[in-house]
Amino acid sequence: MPELLIQNAAVLLTMDDARTELAGADILVRDGVIAAVGDGLQSHGSKIDASGCIVTPGLVNTHHHLYQTLTRAVPGAQDALLFGWLQRLYPIWARFGPEEMFISTQVGLAELALSGCTMTSDHLYLYPNGARLDDTIAAAQDVGLRFHATRGAMSIGESDGGLPPDSLVEDEKAILEDCIRVIDAFHDPNPGAMVRVGVAPCSPFSVSRDLMRDAAILARDKGVMMHTHLAENDEDISYSLEKFGCRPGQYAEDLGWTGGDVWHAHCVKLDGQEIDLFARSRTGVAHCPCSNCRLGSGIAPVRAMRDAGVPVGLGVDGSASNDIGNLIGEARQTMLLQRVVNGADAMSAREALEIATRGGAQVLGRDDCGQIAVGKRADIAIWDGNAVENAGSWDPAALVLAGPQRVRDLIVEGRQVVANGRMTTIDLSAVIARQNTLAQRLTN
Repeated sequence: MPELLIQNAAVLLTMDDARTELAGADILVRDGVIAAVGDGLQSHGSKIDASGCIVTPGLVNTHHHLYQTLTRAVPGAQDALLFGWLQRLYPIWARFGPEEMFISTQVGLAELALSGCTMTSDHLYLYPNGARLDDTIAAAQDVGLRFHATRGAMSIGESDGGLPPDSLVEDEKAILEDCIRVIDAFHDPNPGAMVRVGVAPCSPFSVSRDLMRDAAILARDKGVMMHTHLAENDEDISYSLEKFGCRPGQYAEDLGWTGGDVWHAHCVKLDGQEIDLFARSRTGVAHCPCSNCRLGSGIAPVRAMRDAGVPVGLGVDGSASNDIGNLIGEARQTMLLQRVVNGADAMSAREALEIATRGGAQVLGRDDCGQIAVGKRADIAIWDGNAVENAGSWDPAALVLAGPQRVRDLIVEGRQVVANGRMTTIDLSAVIARQNTLAQRLTN
């Protein structure tokens, strides 16, 4: 791979261990890795002029349901709480197939890329009409983002007291067998991996205790990470108390779902004991502030989690519950909500950006990403400091406070995925046109 030199960054926020900030700095990239950071660097490879720009590590999205970009703003789901929202959308999702999964993933990944995201997880937990996890992985390989695909699952349908319709649940033995298949086929444990696979039963109210326990055993045997939804809202807590006789944190611990190889989405309703449990066990949290607001779930105790030492990253969540996939916007919302609860000094713009970069990388087990430092992967976002949102800003490094909200250039593993605000890897206009055709078909 040829060298790449990013030159003359007006502000460089490295998010390295010292949280170094540099002015007029260069970044030399070689073979997908950051080879040097400093002034006056030279290269015979390609160059990107970052004069007037704010440069950050690529943002990391720790929770998404990319298939949901086909079901934004669905009438009947726009104003519903979580359980009612799911019941409105399940029948629509049951009509998806492989193409719907592939195209919706491409759209969602492009939307993330344009908001500065270089690495994302995806939680796919339903597989109607021949759809497979393979469809989303193929889409990610085309787009060029670093992709953590998680093999989700639902096994308890309405007839057994669960929430999803029976048509969307799977046999538990078949679920575990397919987890093994996709891990063996796609998971790359090496530094710099572009695709990793995790095991991700959907939630405590859509799978059995046995599947949760068996999934944890399988994941640890295979050396992959584990992901699910937990403690998302008051209904979630009530369900856990009624069905399991304990709070979600205790349920997770009892079934092996705590530890540095586990991260849970939302965790809006964790109490103090559960926060302490997650801190002791290094269990990660994917905080999804906009989705939590949209569904009226509440404000997650991120300040308390961070202070206790819980690893926290950001997630946009699905586009049917957000309904957008702008990760820099999630960082701003995180900061604002913690200030609403805890005061104006509760979270700085720089801390919010840290959660969105190295925080997310930590949650996903990627110590090779999330920083601009020698030896780290070259995942880099370049923001136009002359954009209208930043005009008059006294502190461009406070990117989260002012903007811009869209990236100018995006580098993933040393390759340029966005150039001058446009995707370079796919024909986005054509993909959007096909997405809209598929969405229209679903309304009929």
